[in-house]
Amino acid sequence: MKTKLLLSTILGLALSLPAWAATHPVTGEELSANQNYTYWLLDAIKSLDPQINTDVEGSDVVRSLFEGLFNEGPTGELEPGVATGFDLSDDKTTYTFHLRADAKWSNGDPVTANDFVYSWKRLADPATASEYAWYMELMQVVNASEITAGTAAVDTLGVRAVDDLTFEVKILAPLPYFPAMTVHGSTFPVHQATVEQYGNEWTQPGKLVGNGAYTLSQHIHGEKVVLTRNPIYWDDANTILETVTALTINDENQALTRFLAGELDRTGVPAGQFPRLKAEYPDVATSSAYSCSYIYMMNLSDKGNPALQDINVRRALSYAVNRDIVVDAVLQGGQRPAYNWTHWATAGFTLPNIEYAGWAQAARDAKAKELLAAAGYSAANPLKITLNYNTSEAHKKIAIAIAQFWKPLGVELTLNNMEWQVHTDKMQNQDFEMARYAWCGDYNEASTYLDLFTSYSGHNNGKFFSEEYDRLMKESKTAADPQPMYTAAEQILADEMPVIPIYHYAKVDMIAADIKGIPTANVMQTWYARDLYRVAK
Repeated sequence: MKTKLLLSTILGLALSLPAWAATHPVTGEELSANQNYTYWLLDAIKSLDPQINTDVEGSDVVRSLFEGLFNEGPTGELEPGVATGFDLSDDKTTYTFHLRADAKWSNGDPVTANDFVYSWKRLADPATASEYAWYMELMQVVNASEITAGTAAVDTLGVRAVDDLTFEVKILAPLPYFPAMTVHGSTFPVHQATVEQYGNEWTQPGKLVGNGAYTLSQHIHGEKVVLTRNPIYWDDANTILETVTALTINDENQALTRFLAGELDRTGVPAGQFPRLKAEYPDVATSSAYSCSYIYMMNLSDKGNPALQDINVRRALSYAVNRDIVVDAVLQGGQRPAYNWTHWATAGFTLPNIEYAGWAQAARDAKAKELLAAAGYSAANPLKITLNYNTSEAHKKIAIAIAQFWKPLGVELTLNNMEWQVHTDKMQNQDFEMARYAWCGDYNEASTYLDLFTSYSGHNNGKFFSEEYDRLMKESKTAADPQPMYTAAEQILADEMPVIPIYHYAKVDMIAADIKGIPTANVMQTWYARDLYRVAK
């Protein structure tokens, strides 16, 4: 007996009034005549190609230019995208997605099942060199592992177009959260003819063809991205913002100044300033749980610092980080101390008993000093480490604080600042000793974090390897209840310490009072420009 998810019924909740109406079609709020939105980016976006992009900020733009099978609603629930629903086979290994007939590319071509077939194969294809090729493996799509390994032809991927509006996917074993994984940008369709015509230049303004609510008007690398409303988007009648502009400003304090001057509608809150800003602007300063974790990753490959091969050195460095000072004195925005990898608010996740998390900081410092002394390091013979981090005042403040935590133990930390693209390139090439890193969940389930440290992950830049860890994560894919395996995998990370967990994110922002529709109740903080609007003041 087939089960069917009729997500399309949600659309009945929205009224089809024109976006230029005086009031919002659902809430009835009076709309501003100005429907332009400008927000802050810390770093330049590396790519607007859905199969190539790896950045959170790039994903925010990609979700406006393209649309996948499903979207996330205000609290993280699935909503229809190009797909209106799906059938699931009796053995729960074949998904048949039903696509809407009114979805179009920005050049007027219809969006079809073949577009998804092409794009999913493109993601898995080693020739694409996508860092997210492994995502097809995580989704358990048939033959994805063999294709990414180069041992099977791309055309053997378990996807096919039954007809123009029916997309079929075969997976290796039941995966209850499979539909939720399709909200990730790497699974979005791209326009084959455009990609083939322009090659690496296909994402440039005037060339890019997308199927999202907006089209690309400008992209000046490292300066700004400008999006314009797409009148042939299938739900344009309920899209309100006319233009969306993202400005790259590498200094958070400068961005805040420009926000207060009215030049930005949304910006981040610089480290340590949330209490003051919340008191001064209670309706503008916001903080809510955000599924991202902040760590220092250690390079355990033979290109890394040999001292970090010693598990006791890694443990000592982690013990000596005073996380309470980082979140309460440096950041002050509602972040939480982290002694593990998976964000605390992840649905269904059970944290293992991480022993050192329950110690007083004095006890952690004493144990760290003991371990480093046993390894031969002291003030007289310091452990020298270089930390790479991308440009950000917050990253710098945290690094300076941690250098001070470590100094009494005989650790000399050299800070090496660089712009985002250089930073990530060095990480991908194992050209670092220790690096500031953060990961934001691709979907609300613990595997989105824990899969990263498998040996086959495309993002395991520190080259941590554990056969037991791999076994747990592989077995979790077919387990009726994977949560105990997730807990055990976290315990391995706590024991082996390939990374130093520092804090779990909160989304700490200044949002103009007349901007509405940002889903702060969704722990994934996944937002779509088509849902935003500006009310009359």
